[in-house]
Parts: sequence; structure tokens; C-alpha cells
Amino acid sequence: MKKWQTETLGRLDALVATTKKEFSCADPFPHCVIDDLFDSVLIEELVNEFPIVSDAIWEYSNQEQIQVKLRSNWVTDEDISPAIRTMVHFLNSGVFMKRLSEICGIEKLISDPYYTGGGLNCTRKGGLLDVHVDGNWHHAMGVHRRLNAILYLNKEWKSEWGGQLELWNPEVTRCVKSIEPKANRLIIFETHDNTHPTPLACPDDEARKSLILYYYTALPRPETQIVISKPHRALWRRLQLKELS
Repeated sequence: MKKWQTETLGRLDALVATTKKEFSCADPFPHCVIDDLFDSVLIEELVNEFPIVSDAIWEYSNQEQIQVKLRSNWVTDEDISPAIRTMVHFLNSGVFMKRLSEICGIEKLISDPYYTGGGLNCTRKGGLLDVHVDGNWHHAMGVHRRLNAILYLNKEWKSEWGGQLELWNPEVTRCVKSIEPKANRLIIFETHDNTHPTPLACPDDEARKSLILYYYTALPRPETQIVISKPHRALWRRLQLKELS
């Protein structure tokens, strides 16, 4: 195990008790925010390796008022640059997921070797992601999606640019909490509603950057967390959720 990985696990172990409490008591649904968990030099490497907008690794989502962003189209590990690949492997490792289980109270977590929906995300000026309920099923593995993890990679992000992660109430009528996308901030939350619905107002040469991974279990989510029981992809507030309300 690399030195930074050992040090990261040590920091995480020291935070487990307080983070577990924060996660279980959080409003509007279980989540936690962990700042500066990783070595700053490592974060700098990830920022430096982040692909440029014109890189072939990106697939572009452009659904007006729903989602306008770039997402990596990883197929194999060879598609991922070295430092980012090392981070992905660590976040998907048993030693890390063991701590996730302790914090979140969800046993037998499964990582995603297919990178379905996960990977790098990049939102440029004018981009957005509408309020939504996350997809609940991994078709290739036949397992239930339970946790999201977002690691932000935005150095010197300014609040007036927007891009905050918004956590909404179950009725999807108001934003309960807004979280800045600052570098070396790790957010872990149960699969529920989340978004940054206001178009970004950052300069043309800036973008909201993050690494997103999902975790699954063989057992389904509790009934209280289920909006629609059958397998589904993201349900958008301006489309499906509005129809369901």
C-alpha cells in the first residue's frame, strides 16, 4: 500500500465516529462532507491530469434544462490516466469500502468495475444538472445502487460561479442544503435527490470538475428510500418527477 493510502486510511479512521454521527443525522437525507482527506500533493496531481475539454475521453450530455455537462466514457482501466486511476482503485478498494460501511451503516458494499455512470464529470459555463432522483439499478451486475461519492477537484472556486451541490427535500420542493464544490472535498450520500440546477456562471476558462463513484449492494434499498420500485435511470424534476408529484 502506498504511503498516501495508509495516511488517508489513518485520517479516515480518526473521523469515523464523528462522521458516522454526521451521516446518520444529516438533513434532508444521510450524507457527510469530509474536507482535506487526501494529501494536497495527490490532489494537485489529479487536477493536473484532469482531461481538457477537447479530449476524446469525454461524452457530451446536452438536454436543455435537464443536464448539460461532460462525462468520461471509460471502458477499461487503460482509459484512465495514472494518478486518477490510482485514486479510483483506492476508492473502490476493500479497505476504503470497509470504512464506508462503518460510516454509512450499509454492509457488503460492491464497487463498479464497469464505471457505469461514474467517472470524471466536467461542467462548463452555462452547464447544469436538474434536480433528480438517482438511478437505482446496475443492469450488468444486477445490484442496487446505494451510495454516491463525489471528490471535487476545483481549485479556488468562487461561490458566485454557482455549481453548488444542492440536497433537496423528499417532495423536491426546496433546497435544504447547498455544498460548495471545493477541491479535496469528499461528499458521500445515500442515493437520493441532488443537483446544481442553476446554470454555471464561471469564466469561460473555468469548469466544475469532479470524480464520481457509485456503490451497490445485492440487497435492495429500504422501502423509505424507494420512489419507483422497478429499475430506472435518473428521474428529472422537470420531467418524470414533475409528472409523479
